[in-house]
Amino acid sequence: MWEEVSGAASALMEVRTLLQRLEAQMGKPAVYEDADKLQRVLDAHVHAEAEFARLGGYQHESRVRQVLSSLGFAESDWGLPTAALSGGERKLVGLAKLLVTDRDLLLLDEPDNHLDLERKAYLEGFIRGFEGTVIIVSHDRYLLDETVDVVAEVEDHRLTLYQGNYSAYAVEKQLRLLRQQQQYAAQQKEIARIEAAIARFEYWASVVVNERHARQARSRRKMLERMDKVERPVLERRKMGLQLGGWRGSQKVLEVVGLAKSFAQREVALGEHVVLDGVDLLVWHGERVGLLGANGAGKSLLFRCILGTETPTHGVAKIGPSVRTGYYAQEHETLDPDRTLIEEIRQVRPIYEEEAVAFLGRFLFPYRATRNRVRDLSGGEQSRLQLAKLMLSEPNFLLLDEPTNNLDLPSCEVLENALDEFEGTVLVISHDRYFLERVVERIVELEDGRLAEFPGSYTYYRDEKARRAQVGGQALPIR
Repeated sequence: MWEEVSGAASALMEVRTLLQRLEAQMGKPAVYEDADKLQRVLDAHVHAEAEFARLGGYQHESRVRQVLSSLGFAESDWGLPTAALSGGERKLVGLAKLLVTDRDLLLLDEPDNHLDLERKAYLEGFIRGFEGTVIIVSHDRYLLDETVDVVAEVEDHRLTLYQGNYSAYAVEKQLRLLRQQQQYAAQQKEIARIEAAIARFEYWASVVVNERHARQARSRRKMLERMDKVERPVLERRKMGLQLGGWRGSQKVLEVVGLAKSFAQREVALGEHVVLDGVDLLVWHGERVGLLGANGAGKSLLFRCILGTETPTHGVAKIGPSVRTGYYAQEHETLDPDRTLIEEIRQVRPIYEEEAVAFLGRFLFPYRATRNRVRDLSGGEQSRLQLAKLMLSEPNFLLLDEPTNNLDLPSCEVLENALDEFEGTVLVISHDRYFLERVVERIVELEDGRLAEFPGSYTYYRDEKARRAQVGGQALPIR
């Protein structure tokens, strides 16, 4: 981690390498025994040292330390290989590399994916305070509302600019579509009038063989050809056809009692690493519960304990007898990378190949793509495939781990609407604040191995967290 971040200042690293090479030359007899050679090396070293100072080389190490600490990395983690980091931690390392370099333009591609809420807030503050230009590719509507002042949308192979943040873009786009629809309708009426006039003049010209009528027909046809045509607007684009019917099962859907999970550490003297420490949670039919917590708090681990793929050290997680669970995995572990899309769907339910192809079409997979391997899909395509499998399995209890991470905005809206109509129960891990505000009605936060409850929407959770921080209060235990 240290090498990755400190080496981000490439120009500085080049000068440091040059200084080291020059210092090594000074120690060679062929140089220090030759006054002219030594002087040339010394002069080059003076210039390199001045450039090193200009680039902030003497403050660079302390700057790297400050940045890594500010992003929440303990000094003991700085020597970790980047391959051992989580997705969220790798995002933070990428952000740290930007913070230690002086850039005028930042290109950020989904910078908030895998970040917890605290780090998302830090990212937003960093973007707002950056003095240069920032271009962000993002599907996080909350982040776009908080940071951008222009939205550039790529659609139909063209780029269209909208002034303002995401909310302003959403309103302005609808207004433009409505205006375009009105202009299109008016122009089509005018085109029909001109075409009718052309037909009349051509008919008269043919009946009475009058050149004047023929000229009038040609004139109006040229008028029609010169007209700037208004394109017919696409008011409703094709979206994935996700429908989560659900059904009523047990009233008590999930009961977690005293659940603990710890792992032995490499060094025996350090004892066990406790991740979950006496977790209690009760979820009733029809509830929409959001599970929040910092990266590494154990949210996905708790899901695995509920699903039975991880054995708790202590305690139990009991699912109601008339409950069928559907699981959406953040890293798409529920998908077999070696299967085709058709094979993956038919693992859920044995259906004819033609049915599988038609079903995948509802999730925006064209006919040819249905025979591709899962490993060849993009992150967003794998997300849609997971949702397709969920729909086909007909669960009444959904465990969703970061379901919006790779989805585009229209697909996020489809998922939100489907969950709104779902006749079942939802427990979702998410750091998508817009999604949380739309979907959940109760939030539980995992911190220091235990859960605390916030009985309301994301806005309530945010405000209540701020209030408790001001008064120095503790989170309410779950009852």
